Amino acid sequence: MLARLADLRARLFPRGVFDVAIQIALFFAMYYAYRMLRGAIDDPAGAAVAFQNARNLIDIERSLGLFVEPSIQAWAASKTAIIDGASIIYINAQTSVTVGALVYLYLRHNSHFYFVRNMFFVAFLCAIVGYVLYPTAPPRFFPEWGFFDAVERLSGIDSADPSLVNSLYNPYAAVPSMHVCFALMIGIPLAKLVKPRALKVFWGTYPVLVTFVIVVTGNHFLADAVLGALAAGIAAYSAKHMARARPAHWSWRATSPATAG
Repeated sequence: MLARLADLRARLFPRGVFDVAIQIALFFAMYYAYRMLRGAIDDPAGAAVAFQNARNLIDIERSLGLFVEPSIQAWAASKTAIIDGASIIYINAQTSVTVGALVYLYLRHNSHFYFVRNMFFVAFLCAIVGYVLYPTAPPRFFPEWGFFDAVERLSGIDSADPSLVNSLYNPYAAVPSMHVCFALMIGIPLAKLVKPRALKVFWGTYPVLVTFVIVVTGNHFLADAVLGALAAGIAAYSAKHMARARPAHWSWRATSPATAG
């Protein structure tokens, strides 16, 4: 019995209880700062800038022949399973899927967790910079182009409700798409680490699925997805350089929990 308890403790706390507390505190602090700054744009002038920035993105995509988002959403609108499924994935991608993936990495692939964690921290910083320098309204705020809010249609929650803007999120934080950024930062590592071929394929294509989801639900332009992928690239590059400072702790192939503190 004691051996089983010791094994369970080793699985749940591969580097000890204190390390778990540190990781939770770090993520909470970074995410809280991220949400606070993300909700900073709530004045009419800021909203006007966000709408103009979105129109600029539309103009750029149209000039390149890439403004296909209205057609994609129109195609999916008549297919209930697709549009509702995409909305459910959109709601859960940033919460249960991402958190679940991080917990799995910590418990089952602990030596790789810290590299991914550092990527997330850098990505949060990239997002804050993007939201401050280039606030952007999402496609769902442009019904004149045929867009609609698929998530609101499914959930009944009005994303434009002023009471939600400050307390939960800022609707003008479309650039970069952190859905795509997070999907890349968990999808690629998990595709490398999981054993079953089906799971490798799923996680390898997960970022593509999420890109489809954010477009179909009217929450992001394709340009937002590209910038989200860029943020993920910057985060990975930065995490590699951070690992040079503490290779036994922060590198992708760090030493075992027994030898790394």
